[in-house]
Amino acid sequence: MPDGMSARFWGTRGSIAAPGPGTTHFGGNTSCVELTTPSGGILVLDCGTGARSLGNQFLAHAAGPVSATILLTHTHWDHIQGFPFFAPLFQPGNHFKVYGPEGAHLSLRDVLAGQMEHHYFPVELDQLAARIVYQDLREGVYQIDGVTVRAQRMNHPSPTLGYRIEAAGRSICYLCDHEPYFEDVWREGAPAGRLESILEAGDRRHAEYMQGADVVIHEAQYTPDEYPSKRHWGHSAYPYVVELAAAVGVRRLFLTHHDPSHDDECVAGIERKARELASRLGSPLEVCCAYEGCQITV
Repeated sequence: MPDGMSARFWGTRGSIAAPGPGTTHFGGNTSCVELTTPSGGILVLDCGTGARSLGNQFLAHAAGPVSATILLTHTHWDHIQGFPFFAPLFQPGNHFKVYGPEGAHLSLRDVLAGQMEHHYFPVELDQLAARIVYQDLREGVYQIDGVTVRAQRMNHPSPTLGYRIEAAGRSICYLCDHEPYFEDVWREGAPAGRLESILEAGDRRHAEYMQGADVVIHEAQYTPDEYPSKRHWGHSAYPYVVELAAAVGVRRLFLTHHDPSHDDECVAGIERKARELASRLGSPLEVCCAYEGCQITV
């Protein structure tokens, strides 16, 4: 068994899948990350279109029944549209626990059933052969599959949770989707780069949530030029994410949820500018833009 945790990205795109020659490196599938725990358990973080390939991988290497825990940050389509195409759900003997935020007008189970209603999909949720347990989550601390999961609300139009996952003395945060609470990060006249200098209480709480994490996977869909026209859509630009992560001692930062209009060249440019910003801040923070197939150990 591994000593710590490992993660693999199966989908890094936001809003809608964007396949094509311009996205071959960073990928065109929407959000999905596979996390392996120290005990060998599997957590699936979001079920965007990347979940289809992950499910096929599970079946190709399964020596017996497949089981995993699915943690959904929220139920916008780019985070659940891979669920009906996740092949292990169709096989008897497999077992899945599905968690997601409470607070919608419907339960998590009913929301997932809605996108599989017969007008939209040929197989309804109750026809899936695997054994599936659903649970709505609030903010709080949970023990799931031998790891500690700290769930916290994100600033997004739909009820959304971030997950801080801790095991074997290591921590990884998956924060997708989230928007700044206020356009200015730092209080006027206060030294920038310090937790106590963050202006808005919500942004300070968000930074505290990331504090000291070994790895943070954080959405950064927009460029600084794009963000003003898309304020209140529930997404961030990279300077906000880098500044907060650097201020609270995050070791490694992976930017994800790339905008569907951003091709590989654009995303590579965001990565370069994000690294330059971390350097200007005098931070040892390692910054990368996540790409499909990217594997990390924690």
